[in-house]
Amino acid sequence: MYDTNILLVEDDKRIREILRKYLEKESFNLFEAENGEKAFNEFDERIYNLIILDVMLPDMDGWTILRHIRKKSNIPVIMLTARSEEEDKLFGFELGADDYVTKPFSSRLLLARIKALLKRNSISSVNNLLEINGISINKDFRQAFMNEAKLDLTPIEYSLLVYFMDNINIALSRTTILDAVWGYDYFGEERAVDTHVKRLRKKLSENSSIIETVRGYGYRMVSK
Repeated sequence: MYDTNILLVEDDKRIREILRKYLEKESFNLFEAENGEKAFNEFDERIYNLIILDVMLPDMDGWTILRHIRKKSNIPVIMLTARSEEEDKLFGFELGADDYVTKPFSSRLLLARIKALLKRNSISSVNNLLEINGISINKDFRQAFMNEAKLDLTPIEYSLLVYFMDNINIALSRTTILDAVWGYDYFGEERAVDTHVKRLRKKLSENSSIIETVRGYGYRMVSK
């Protein structure tokens, strides 16, 4: 994990100190911002591999920062929040968050999720080229194209598309998708799958119908 830059946006000094201890022990390069203004400055100053972003900050909310990030980058983002309401989480996913951790949280759990996101964002494959229904993917470069136009996908959306294409015409349950794409037990929050499929379909525009809903079960990508 050397030369891996992580930006932690959190106003609670105690939480920053605890996470610094855990992350630096894993040889991550941790950069900190205690408010939104500093977060903007830090984000624009260097290239990061992942961002941990608190929703509640003293000068602005994390949603505003997430919107700013998504205008410029598809970097993995984990949201931190003191609230556990499902609608809040779904709102974050709609804006492009990759994961969501509710306070109080285990530092070991957060570390596991960080590693899972980073691993998924760096994996390449021997079968590095996929092409179905006018959609092509180069796994080595983690790029997806539709009719030769590059698709602007978040890491989760990209992994979801690859998983569907690797399992073309197979009905996949929401639980199976969670395990395969998120890479760990996601505590049964299956609506997260629905939210990300909705976002992916929107970006596939005229090709959105190739991802079919399997009522009461999950989804299937079909070849046409």
